[in-house]
Amino acid sequence: MEYNFREIEKKWQKRWVEEKTYQVKEDETKQKYYVLNMFPYPSGAGLHVGHPLGYIASDIYARYKRLQGFNVLNPMGYDAYGLPAEQYAIQTGQHPAITTINNIDCYREQLDKIGFCFDWSREIRTCEPEYYHWTQWAFQKIFNSYYCNDEKQARPIEELIQAFEQIGTNGMNVACGEELSFTAEEWKAKSEKEKQEILMNYRIAYLGETMVNWCAQLGTVLANDEVIDGVSERGGFPVVQKKMRQWCLRVSAYSQRLLDGLDTIDWTDSLKETQRNWIGRSEGAEVQFKVKDSDLEFTIFTTRADTMFGVTFMVLAPESELVAQLTTPEQKDEVNAYLERTKKRTERDRITDRSVTGVFSGSYAINPFTGEAVPIWISDYVLAGYGTGAIMAVPAHDSRDYAFAKHFGLEIRPLVEGCDVSEESFNAKEGIVCNSPIVNKGTREQGDKANSNQLVNSSTCQLNLNGLTIKEAIEKTKNYVKEHNLGRVKVNYRLRDAIFSRQRYWGEPFPVYYKDGMPYMIDESSLPLELPEVAKFLPTETGEPPLGHATKWAWDTVNKCVVENEKIDNVTVFPLELNTMPGFAGSSAYYLRYMDPHNNKALVDRKIDEYWRSVDLYVGGTEHATGHLIYSRFWNKFLYDVGVSIVEEPFQKLVNQGMIQGRSNFVYRIKDSNKFVSLNLKDQYDTIPLHVDVNIVSNDILDLEAFKAWRPEFANAEFILEDGKYICGWAVEKMSKSMFNVVNPDMIVEKYGADTLRMYEMFLGPVEQSKPWDTNGIDGVYRFIKKFWSLFYDRNGSYIVTDEPATKEELKSLHKLIKKVTGDIEQFSYNTSVSAFMICVNELFSLKCSKKEILNQLVIVLAPFAPHVCEELWDTLGHADSVCDAKWPAYNEEYLVEDTINYTISFNGKARFNMEFPADETSEAIQSTVLADERSAKWMEGKSVVKVIVVPKKIVNIVIK
Repeated sequence: MEYNFREIEKKWQKRWVEEKTYQVKEDETKQKYYVLNMFPYPSGAGLHVGHPLGYIASDIYARYKRLQGFNVLNPMGYDAYGLPAEQYAIQTGQHPAITTINNIDCYREQLDKIGFCFDWSREIRTCEPEYYHWTQWAFQKIFNSYYCNDEKQARPIEELIQAFEQIGTNGMNVACGEELSFTAEEWKAKSEKEKQEILMNYRIAYLGETMVNWCAQLGTVLANDEVIDGVSERGGFPVVQKKMRQWCLRVSAYSQRLLDGLDTIDWTDSLKETQRNWIGRSEGAEVQFKVKDSDLEFTIFTTRADTMFGVTFMVLAPESELVAQLTTPEQKDEVNAYLERTKKRTERDRITDRSVTGVFSGSYAINPFTGEAVPIWISDYVLAGYGTGAIMAVPAHDSRDYAFAKHFGLEIRPLVEGCDVSEESFNAKEGIVCNSPIVNKGTREQGDKANSNQLVNSSTCQLNLNGLTIKEAIEKTKNYVKEHNLGRVKVNYRLRDAIFSRQRYWGEPFPVYYKDGMPYMIDESSLPLELPEVAKFLPTETGEPPLGHATKWAWDTVNKCVVENEKIDNVTVFPLELNTMPGFAGSSAYYLRYMDPHNNKALVDRKIDEYWRSVDLYVGGTEHATGHLIYSRFWNKFLYDVGVSIVEEPFQKLVNQGMIQGRSNFVYRIKDSNKFVSLNLKDQYDTIPLHVDVNIVSNDILDLEAFKAWRPEFANAEFILEDGKYICGWAVEKMSKSMFNVVNPDMIVEKYGADTLRMYEMFLGPVEQSKPWDTNGIDGVYRFIKKFWSLFYDRNGSYIVTDEPATKEELKSLHKLIKKVTGDIEQFSYNTSVSAFMICVNELFSLKCSKKEILNQLVIVLAPFAPHVCEELWDTLGHADSVCDAKWPAYNEEYLVEDTINYTISFNGKARFNMEFPADETSEAIQSTVLADERSAKWMEGKSVVKVIVVPKKIVNIVIK
């Protein structure tokens, strides 16, 4: 019987569906294991060979755990909302739902061909009302909660209202937008609208004014990762910073818990560090600065209040409300021009770009420690969302402040004895403090380069840090700030609240209506609030989001249903929210829904949640480190607080797969002609390299007829060949359509089979590393599977498996493999597993081994990697059940003990031949035997032996001269 992968793969894919091989139910008799891939977005382009990399890696692990006896949950679904489908709708008029369904159908067909063990009975799509019902439900819970800092958890907003009615804000320690102060009597005297506005300051889901990335052409707010170099990733349209009233999630309230949780999960150190840096915990002090010649004052946050004596200027974020208040008439035009320029840069751009820009406001602040007036500047290296949006600049000891001071000619005042700040700032973490204070102090105007001994005396501050260590100075300054009411000691976080609104159509509707301008939730019993039909997918002419086109988008509070807009009376019928939720809304708790996808009573049944608990293995890209992986952890912690999620951390182990890059091919056209010259002859001509479709190139050899048919302009192409072939050039680049290097996995499956594709993707290199796709090596994997097949069938197709007992050599080869692959799978070192399979099969082939005792276990070990061929051969071996339900074999160390050792025999360090010796042979016996061997005589002829070195179980080196 010949290895016919097409028939075999279709047969088993069909049988897996018919027999529901991969459907799983809760089973208290088995230990659970939950494997999950990051939600894919079904794009119109479908899959290329890079996309399945993580899916194959997780599929191997899922199959392995099942073979170990675990009850494995391995679901799949689609993050189905997205801007691409909406843009396509704008261009073509086709509803995004149709585009999305078509794309999903294409994705599903491609995924099925690769043979994944997904439980498709649990498939979810974020765009379906049955699913986003629970996204809306969760949003309502978040809206109706506040965060108690004392209890370190979300609590019902009703508790806060009761507290306000009894004691006002007295003794409150809760997460909020700004510190408010009022008595119980003042609260009771407020109107309903005033109360709702105050509560918005405390709700975890709230409406707030915030800076956003606004793209006018797309008519929506974009996330930072959707903006590249000031333009939208989708379409390349200009993006500017704009202040808008948006729905936000108070993710910042969970900052410390997000940090603490990292210590409880098995993620890579680099990814944890990325999240720690993104959350950005810092301990310091908030200090008040007065504005010179004004009643205004403002607060800055600093982690190093001990460096106050080195402040030589202040910097405001361009978005700060202080900018308008502190800009003098003389500076107004210059400041406005600068603000206009900074609108085009995202916060991420501003964090990563180290170029120096800024403008002087015209105002000065009074340093509360020194009494000096220091200039207030505006620069985009300060972010409004971190601290207070204003900083004190200490250029001698901060690299960005230093660069700014150098650029604009501002004073740099060192505060550590002996530090050199002539070329760069000095990291003031250790040392002895000086100039704190300097002997003479006074007023310093912008650009004044006078040196310190020209300043006049001041008695503003009684604090003296001179002579202290840095550590002592920090502690003394914190105490001084508290004792003299200059500010307060505080822990700050860089993590900002998440913007949760998008001005687009294709997204989850908010279950919100507006009464007197304030948001209210529709009844929970009326969920889901379904996305309405609209005539256009663009914003309205008055600038409202696309839902503004809906004619039936009002909420009847009496009948609890959606009604026509014309019925709005703002008495019982009110307008509904026109924004939709962002992409991350649907992917924040999807892992819980997979546990119980058809439950119409709850997000997840508690008993089911108690069984599956959390994801044991999560696989996806590192690009989600500061987006999805922050938001989903926040979302889950909230659900944990309200008793829905059983565990606080959703993803226990995370593996980041690398990227498969494209291997581009090039042809070389002779200038001003339609003639193409082969790679090794191109230097003889003046040529232009052109990308060519890699699918018409095999082993870098161009299919000439396919090339002529590829594009009309090449129909009459001529070629200068080498040895009758056209050899293409190549380079490793990002896989993209424009470079014609996209390889469709369907083509690989059609030519070599899914098992070959699966094994080859793993063979390319470690899962977590990026590597180029190179079809040149795929033949070797295909030949391996055919050789594996030949252990069962001879060249005539006859079944040759026997019941003979295995030999010691055969058992050694098998158990060596079992040990290697077991360890490799646990470490995700699949590439070395594939090499081990090849070695083992070659050894068994050389031993002419076709024994059932060996092949039974070999099939089981290979099954996670090549499930189709292993199912076929498992069936052939006479097993009634699927190989998926076999038992993973344990290796026996007794079979791995070496009876003989192969020694390399060297002369003066050069290997000449090899000899076998018993494993327990003595060094003296080995030396004698080697010297007596006739092959040694050849290399020692005419020379004397200086010494013989025997390295046990490795090498014998004979030194001669």
